[in-house]
Amino acid sequence: MKELWTLTPYFWKYKWHFAGGVLFILLTNLFAVYAPALIGEGVNLLRDVESEVLAPLREGVSDEEVFAADPVGLPASLETIAAWTGGEAAWLPTDGWGSRGAVVRWVAAVAVLQALLYVLVYLIKGLFLFFTRQTIIVMSRHIEFDLKERIFGQYQILDAAFYKRNDTGDLMNRISEDVSQVRMYLGPAVMYTLNLAALIGLTVSTMLLIDVQLTFFVLLPLPLMSVAIYKVSSRIHEQSTAVQVRQSAISTFVQQHIAGIRILQSFHREEDAAERFTDASDAYKTERLRLVKTEAMFMPIIVLLVGLSTILTIYVGGLRVIAGELELGHIFQFVFYVNLLTWPFASVGWVTSLVQKAEASMQRINAFMLAEPDVVSGDATAPVSPEDWTLRFKDVHFTYPDTGIRALQGVSFDLTPGRTVAITGRTGSGKSTAAQLAMRIFDPTSGDITLGGRSLTDWDLEAFHALTGYVPQEVFLFSDRIGANIAFGLTEEERADEDLAEQVQEAARQARVAHNIEGFPKGYDTLLGERGVNLSGGQKQRISIARALIRSPKFLILDDCLSAVDTETEEHILSAIADRASEAAVLIVSHRISTIRHADEVIVLDNGRVAEQGSPAELLAAKGLFWELSEENEGENQGD
Repeated sequence: MKELWTLTPYFWKYKWHFAGGVLFILLTNLFAVYAPALIGEGVNLLRDVESEVLAPLREGVSDEEVFAADPVGLPASLETIAAWTGGEAAWLPTDGWGSRGAVVRWVAAVAVLQALLYVLVYLIKGLFLFFTRQTIIVMSRHIEFDLKERIFGQYQILDAAFYKRNDTGDLMNRISEDVSQVRMYLGPAVMYTLNLAALIGLTVSTMLLIDVQLTFFVLLPLPLMSVAIYKVSSRIHEQSTAVQVRQSAISTFVQQHIAGIRILQSFHREEDAAERFTDASDAYKTERLRLVKTEAMFMPIIVLLVGLSTILTIYVGGLRVIAGELELGHIFQFVFYVNLLTWPFASVGWVTSLVQKAEASMQRINAFMLAEPDVVSGDATAPVSPEDWTLRFKDVHFTYPDTGIRALQGVSFDLTPGRTVAITGRTGSGKSTAAQLAMRIFDPTSGDITLGGRSLTDWDLEAFHALTGYVPQEVFLFSDRIGANIAFGLTEEERADEDLAEQVQEAARQARVAHNIEGFPKGYDTLLGERGVNLSGGQKQRISIARALIRSPKFLILDDCLSAVDTETEEHILSAIADRASEAAVLIVSHRISTIRHADEVIVLDNGRVAEQGSPAELLAAKGLFWELSEENEGENQGD
């Protein structure tokens, strides 16, 4: 349980819930142990009445002879019952019983009193059990919320490199399936474990007070149960880990195929996907059935051993009753105690299974929570001097750690307010990598990127990203209103501005998407499907551009985000961006020469290196790689 020990701070955080739960569990079991004692004393009462009163009368002894033997209180156990139920010896007639009918009526009265007490005891027990669930289970729900909040926070601080290495479905499983398994440990498993400990403590101590020898024989099978539980629980831990791995594989498979359903259908690969899903499901089913078979061993083992305890109770207890060393009612009491322990001990298997599953899940959660982002925030938050809003690349090299691809090699340029810098090149030349480095999605392998003369690694990430507007190559829109998607990058205070609607509309106009939005029946309140599935590619790109423009960023970085718009729309958007360029530094990444022909400076990359650098006119005149790309673009346009 070493992974589950990491949850200890949460128990301390909710210590009053936990302490209350322990108290209510003790009170619940105190009344549970008290109830069989009523049964035991009742049996002793009936035995005494039968042997000392009713049996002699059946044998022909007269009432006068029977009751003359003890005119104050026959049988002796009646005094015990009277005192034990809160009465006194005064309950008993001081002038003798008088007749058999009087004894029977008195016994009936005591039986009714016992029955009422028995019902009352179980009502009180049920009330405390309710309070137990309201403390322990509520505590588990609070911790579940805290865990999910921590995991979601970890989602947000981990960088792009981490998400490239891990499957989305597997990561989603951490916050859903794994946390659910841990909550089952925090709630039911903890509650039933405490209940078992309290019940064993109270029951065994009561049994020892009654008879030590009989208690020894009753508890004799328990060590065997402990060994069996240990052996089976080890297998459950291994199999639970395997089940969680298969569960993550299915989640990843389904998530990928739902996201790519249009590709799947367009290539008519439904049957192939169904077969692969069947294989993944069969693998999960196999591991799950192995686990179920192991779990199924618990109940027979526990019931067998509890049954053995019952047999020993009756046999050994009967011998001691015959020997006059034990009351008959105590055997009944012991049988009740053994059966009282049956469900808690039977739940040991279920609880052990929960603990082992939670241990496997917590191991996965802890591994995720210990992951460190490669991009670490600095602590510099002071604003850069307005005279030096320059983002400078200094001999930047970058190699992707997972693939070893050298994306950039010795790239240097300045991104200054009032100027538009464009990066172009053939596919795979490193264009998008440069944009991502400018956004500090990655850090350079060597070289440096500075802002205001300080390395980007010194800057607080939140403070730096507040200066930027980024439009990625792969547009992502949320399943929310169009207006909310455009205003997504604004702060809470900015979204509360009464002029927000006007700002959203102005950003949409600059991105040349306002007329499309206003053509929808609900306009800016139109609810988008997942990833904006109900929009065209060009509309999604333009909404993404509007989302960046509304922030009025100091650095506007556009990563090939105009590939799905026509040239006329592109011209209008670039004009709006040019208007912003007087206040902001603009970095445009594109393979389309038409997109970057108005840039102040163009950097042409080839296999990660700067092949050419200068104004568009200068590069065209040089008739180098830029000129070749321009000719290829014109040929493609004519072909279109």
